[in-house]
Amino acid sequence: MNIYVGNLNYTLKEEDVAELFAAYGEVVSVKLVKDRETGRAKGFGFVEMADDEEGAAAIAKLDGADVQGRNIKVNEAKPRENTGGGGFNSRPRREGGFQRQGGGGFNRGGGGYDRDRGHGGGDRFNRNSDGGRPQRRERY
Repeated sequence: MNIYVGNLNYTLKEEDVAELFAAYGEVVSVKLVKDRETGRAKGFGFVEMADDEEGAAAIAKLDGADVQGRNIKVNEAKPRENTGGGGFNSRPRREGGFQRQGGGGFNRGGGGYDRDRGHGGGDRFNRNSDGGRPQRRERY
């Protein structure tokens, strides 16, 4: 069972957390999350326990417990959602570019900054319902 542990004192080491959970069963691994740039602890981490029943017992007993002056948060870790990576330039590219509402600028086909979600206009002209000559759309 994979367990999330939060609100940890920043001075705690992985060995300290392993010892805390070992009272409830076999600890397979402990991973405290650290800041990539500074290397300092972020105050949360994950504990993997060999048996689900032992993990559930640890969650029941340790959630809200005072550890070095802090009430820790302990619950079953949820699977991480795939957000497509992360970091700079991880968003999917969109067509249309940054433009004024209703077209103009470069790329006269219309479409604002996000055509997929309808925030930029689409076509620069609207057609009549009878399919006649396109008419200019009012600008905001």
